Amino acid sequence: MLSTEPRHYYRRMEEDTDYRIRFSSLCFFNDHIGFHGTIKSSPSDFIVIEIDEQGQLVNKTINEPIFKISEIQPEPNNFPKKTKLDLQNLSFEDGRNQEVNTLVKYTDGDQNHPSGSEKEDTISDGTSKCEEKADVLSSFLDEKTHELLNNFACDIKEKWLSETELIGLPLEFSIGRIIDKNQRASLHSAIRQKFPFLITVGKNSEIVVKPNLEYKELCHLVSEEEAFNFFKYLDAKKENSKFTFKPDANKDHRKAVHHFVNKKFGNLVETKSFSEMNCSTGNLNVVITVRFREKAHRRGKRPLPECQEGNVIYTAFTLRKENLEMFEAIGFLAIKLGVIPSDFSYAGLKDKKAITYQAMVVRKVTPERLKNIEKEIEKKRMNVFNIRPVDDSLRLGQLKGNHFDIVIRNLKKQINDSANLRERIMEAIENVKKKGFVNYYGPQRFGKGRKVHTDQIGLALLKNEMMKAIKLFLTPEDLDDPVNRAKKYFLQTEDAKGTLSLMPEFKARERALLEALHRFGMTEEGCIQAWFSLPHSMRIFYVHAYTSKIWNEAVSYRLATYGARVVEGDLVCLDEDIDDENFPNSKVHLVTEEEGSANMYAIHQVVLPILGYNIQYPKNKVGQWYHDILSRDGLQTCRFKVPTLKLNVPGCYRQILKHPRNLSYQLMEDHDIDVKMKGSHIDETALSLLISFDLDASCYATVCLKEIMKHDVLN
Repeated sequence: MLSTEPRHYYRRMEEDTDYRIRFSSLCFFNDHIGFHGTIKSSPSDFIVIEIDEQGQLVNKTINEPIFKISEIQPEPNNFPKKTKLDLQNLSFEDGRNQEVNTLVKYTDGDQNHPSGSEKEDTISDGTSKCEEKADVLSSFLDEKTHELLNNFACDIKEKWLSETELIGLPLEFSIGRIIDKNQRASLHSAIRQKFPFLITVGKNSEIVVKPNLEYKELCHLVSEEEAFNFFKYLDAKKENSKFTFKPDANKDHRKAVHHFVNKKFGNLVETKSFSEMNCSTGNLNVVITVRFREKAHRRGKRPLPECQEGNVIYTAFTLRKENLEMFEAIGFLAIKLGVIPSDFSYAGLKDKKAITYQAMVVRKVTPERLKNIEKEIEKKRMNVFNIRPVDDSLRLGQLKGNHFDIVIRNLKKQINDSANLRERIMEAIENVKKKGFVNYYGPQRFGKGRKVHTDQIGLALLKNEMMKAIKLFLTPEDLDDPVNRAKKYFLQTEDAKGTLSLMPEFKARERALLEALHRFGMTEEGCIQAWFSLPHSMRIFYVHAYTSKIWNEAVSYRLATYGARVVEGDLVCLDEDIDDENFPNSKVHLVTEEEGSANMYAIHQVVLPILGYNIQYPKNKVGQWYHDILSRDGLQTCRFKVPTLKLNVPGCYRQILKHPRNLSYQLMEDHDIDVKMKGSHIDETALSLLISFDLDASCYATVCLKEIMKHDVLN
């Protein structure tokens, strides 16, 4: 009989910095003895297969034809956001136009091969027409300021062309304060169009002009003319326009250009290589074409299926990965497909040290294009299959659950346990199968860092402490490897550019943040821009890590305080079919005094809120505990919205107990070990446990195994 005394459940939540110790401080629900064992001895010992909303395993091959080449849609048109200033209706005087052209360095080769942007409906065509008319700068700037701006631009350009540093030159030039907002917008655009090698920055109505260091960097890869026209194209943001670099037969050089454009402007544009026939030579030329990404024109906080953009391609597939972090896998796929990580959507996160299968959808990529990279990605222990066109993206939580096939090795009894190991294992499994396990978030939710956990970063974001969050993210562990050396250097110097040179290429998230910090500076605003370099799903992940940590602490407190009894003030879910966290307040009921006394509800119906702005708290000691915790963490007045990062946390509810479904298991003798009989016991080192089960979405197999084994699962 399960005790209802509170002390049976709870071990004090210890304050420590080691995730293993903190995870082991959580409590158990069952009272069996358990056993020891090791999981994830190899990735093949831990197989995770997503179960879709229809209850099907996503690793099953779809029988119907996945796609036909003839049915592939053309690449979608792009609808970039219009700038406030329409330069097609503005113009430049001939004299001013000559002044701009003198700043561009041409070679004979350049003149023979004008930029391919002239072949498309591109911004370079429009601006050449504009330059035949009046100079918009003259209408805003007095003659003296205009002359000083031109001198500043010429000085910067001359220094760059002479390959000397900008020593002795002023690094910025102030236009002065422009009170009218529309005039400021027009002036920003006009300056950048006339001088693409400069950037403009707004400071309290003041416009400051600075050298565009990215322009200079691009000039090391392409001609001055191409760089000049490329940055004019970027600034104008003309709808449906493309920019084409000159033909380039050098594959490695094209790769460097692709990498530069996607690294610096990947959130705005995408690049592709195309082969085109050279009519004069009859040979194929390979060119790089740049186009703007689609921008969503949707109302509301989240896109609705019925508001889908016209002509946007969505391709669904199943991703198999082995011993690879999910975000790393997405980053690699994005590079190979010429898109950005936020173009991928998925239903849930998956373990790293495992073989995992999950559904994904990628935007702006045809099934044929995805199929073409199958061989390349195999080198990174990834495979894609079940490739097919679909109508929309996936959303987090859009799955029924996960199926697990797990091998637990090195089975041993608990210390001083004289019982038969087989009996202990069977007892433990049957116990959890019948009574369930405490539905904790697993340790992978919080990262394996010993110094900093993801929940600490999430708390800093909720408190709008952007700079602190960045420093926590880049805090090194006590390890001497390239990643931690780079992080240590950053915390000592705050030199984003220097840290970038040290940070390995495969650390996509760290490099994205550092790129933004290098561009915008280590200021509060710069840190906000740095967080925006990560997809929304990644930003919200850190906040969810914090709310998950609090939920773990809450359920331990709830079980320590009231045990398995359902008491007055508890929250229960009235819908027996709920298998996820996304159910409304209307399905949550507050237990009355009479209902508690009459034992009307069972412990498996009890839910606890996950922090957010749209939840109710229990009306008992647990509710007070929540308020005390919010005060402890400085969130008494938190609205669980971070407007600067476009993060909204409505909150939800989570059942405190869960049961594994379709559970089966088998004890096997390791093939390479002779089984020796010791009395009535089998030598423990000779046994491995094969266990399979299904869990609902957002449940953790490691937590279920911990309840079964009554011991930390070593991996």
